[in-house]
Amino acid sequence: MSITVVVENDTIKLPPGVHVPDGTKLEITLPEEAPKPQSVAQRYAALVGVVDDMPADLARNLDHYIHGHAKKP
Repeated sequence: MSITVVVENDTIKLPPGVHVPDGTKLEITLPEEAPKPQSVAQRYAALVGVVDDMPADLARNLDHYIHGHAKKP
């Protein structure tokens, strides 16, 4: 049998109508901690270096390549 309980101030509150006799030993399984979120760098680390045929001046002249603006020197 399993039930869902609420913990308030380190005290387990049983749902209404549930009775557990004094001295009964219970095993409580705590929920697993959620994994810590990864940083943006960690999430995209596998993509670093995937594309190797881009122009060397892409960062400087991105507007040129995307919008056709004049290239910067």
